[in-house]
Amino acid sequence: MNRKQDLVKYWLVLVLGIVLSFGISNTKLVLAEDEEHEKDTGALLSVISQSKVSLADGIRAATKGTEVPISAKFELDDKGKISLSVYTAEKGLSADAQNNVFKEISGSPESPTWNPESEVIKDEGDLKAAKEQLTVLSKGKVSLLDVVEKATKEHQGTVMAAMPENEDNKSVCEVRIAQNGKVSEYHYDVGSGNEVKMDEDKY
Repeated sequence: MNRKQDLVKYWLVLVLGIVLSFGISNTKLVLAEDEEHEKDTGALLSVISQSKVSLADGIRAATKGTEVPISAKFELDDKGKISLSVYTAEKGLSADAQNNVFKEISGSPESPTWNPESEVIKDEGDLKAAKEQLTVLSKGKVSLLDVVEKATKEHQGTVMAAMPENEDNKSVCEVRIAQNGKVSEYHYDVGSGNEVKMDEDKY
């Protein structure tokens, strides 16, 4: 009996040790990712003023024929310089994700004349994000540009990103704005175009 109890205790301790080890490793990974994200955000904030093209300007420029912008953001390129990136759905919002072609229109916004390059999105992660953004916008009544222009009027600062998403069972567009050296997040309902409050919004 004691031998069985000892064996049970041994396995319990072993399993507990594995679980704790996994939990600690996972926590370290999350903290490292958060730290890297904050570092990238800080670097982007330090160069955002170098842009001569607004996010709204980029969205307008990427709108051609049936091609519709589904998300847009400022980011750092491989050389650490500021870049403006717009995801588009080539066949518009009426064609579903399976029958559409997704592109990334991107380039340096450091000149008043934006001359971006266009390429079809093939990366699985980026493609998944593009499909979700199309699905969210197709449910609404406002365009990505409508949301960005409204956010620009309602909040001070530089609009850094507009990313449609499903959050808390709501179809919204998350708008990130650089304000006084930090990034604030606002959410707009894609159906009404009105701002909605979310728990994680920072003010």
